[in-house]
Amino acid sequence: MKKLLAMLVLVVLAVPSSFAQGAGGIDAGASELQTYIDPVGNLILVIGAIVGLIGGVRVYIKWNSGDQDTQKAVMGWMGSCVFLMVVGVVIKAFFGL
Repeated sequence: MKKLLAMLVLVVLAVPSSFAQGAGGIDAGASELQTYIDPVGNLILVIGAIVGLIGGVRVYIKWNSGDQDTQKAVMGWMGSCVFLMVVGVVIKAFFGL
């Protein structure tokens, strides 16, 4: 029991010093985050382009096979592509880049 109490006291005393980075830690985290925003935004745009190409091919195949719900497929794929494009732009705008 004494060992457990001693261990608990050591942990309680050690935790604040490890978290006490202050403004320097926040600034470092913010600058680190800003370095990732541009590549992530570009990655989202690339994923949107690939999804758009795949969707276009699938809709083209449905259209040529005479499927009746081609319009539904077009709207679904177009909506997902527009969403991905908007998310890529919004992420960059949200973080001020």
